[in-house]
Amino acid sequence: MFSIPDVLVISVLALLLFGPEKLPKVMRQAGRMMREVQNTSQSFIAEMERAADVRDVQEHPVATPPESEPAPPKY
Repeated sequence: MFSIPDVLVISVLALLLFGPEKLPKVMRQAGRMMREVQNTSQSFIAEMERAADVRDVQEHPVATPPESEPAPPKY
């Protein structure tokens, strides 16, 4: 993903852009936003899987065996 020099450059730029007072607040806000994106994407994926399962069941219902009389008891 990112190499160590990339992370250092981004960190220095963020420090210069936001300053040491605002940087923690901005990072917390970014973390909350990332968590919300992850939760939303997980919910979307779960809903799509559920919809696919429902569609599979509707298109390919499980065949049930015909009802027959119970076997006589064995003595």
